[in-house]
Amino acid sequence: MTDTSTPDPTVAVSPDEPRLHEVRPGVYAWVQPDGSWWVNNAGAVTGDDGVLVIDTCATAARTRRFLDAVDAATGGVPVRMAVNTHQHGDHTYGNSLLPAATVILGHTQMREGLRVDPIIDGCPPLWDPVPDWGPVTRRLPDVAVGDSLTLYVGDRRVEVLHPGGPAHTTGDLIAWLPQERVLFSGDLVFAGLTPLVFMGSVGGALAAVDWLQSFEPEVVVPGHGPVLAGADIPRVLDEQRRYYRFVLDSAHGGLSRGLTPLQAAQEADFCEFADWADAERLVLNLHRVYADHTGQDLDLIASFGDAITWLGHPMHTHV
Repeated sequence: MTDTSTPDPTVAVSPDEPRLHEVRPGVYAWVQPDGSWWVNNAGAVTGDDGVLVIDTCATAARTRRFLDAVDAATGGVPVRMAVNTHQHGDHTYGNSLLPAATVILGHTQMREGLRVDPIIDGCPPLWDPVPDWGPVTRRLPDVAVGDSLTLYVGDRRVEVLHPGGPAHTTGDLIAWLPQERVLFSGDLVFAGLTPLVFMGSVGGALAAVDWLQSFEPEVVVPGHGPVLAGADIPRVLDEQRRYYRFVLDSAHGGLSRGLTPLQAAQEADFCEFADWADAERLVLNLHRVYADHTGQDLDLIASFGDAITWLGHPMHTHV
């Protein structure tokens, strides 16, 4: 993998700075440390006369920085298409910064989720600091994808695929480049930090890990965290499996003893996951399992309220 940035050697560059990495010739991963709340990864695939962008970013400033880096790396080749891997704002709010002629694709459920998302209009004080999205507007996909769609960026084949059921959300998509063996997983993979599945399914997210591994990718660009290659891919996917089983075990133990999701989280032994960022997501994930168990809709207000109670303060973000 090549880091396409060429910083001035006389200027100190922070390891926390976003970088564009060329993971295959003409295939790029935009990695934003530290990958926690609202700080996502994105990507770009180039062809002879156009670029496919995979996701945008949460804020106007972060999205402009990403698009400027892609523009510099590709010599100004126009962004003709974009794929949103799911509805969450860290991957979609920057859509409005894409050129007007760019065709945006997203899953049918993702499009509806973004259409009704109130947080783009003003973020509640659940995070500290409260994110400021900047001058973004709601821009929905132009094309709604169902189970699969094949795109061509020049001669490059890009398969846009749904995992077959709810996982991170109900409208997840991946972008798979079979010739290059590169997988843009969206938030079906969190590398080295706590996964979030409260708008999808913990069991579905667990099944999606096996589905992702079946592609036998050589490079995985996760939704959050560093780019994965070689032995790091099965290692991180195994970590994901163990975390989801930990959530399910915590939930089933709590349900069997009549505990609330908050109480189950307060009793949980995080073990190997104790050092992962955003541990409070366990509370949200437990609320998901409890809601699925009872057949009720997830109570978002109660879920976030319990997460903040467990944490003792609003959730932190570097956005």
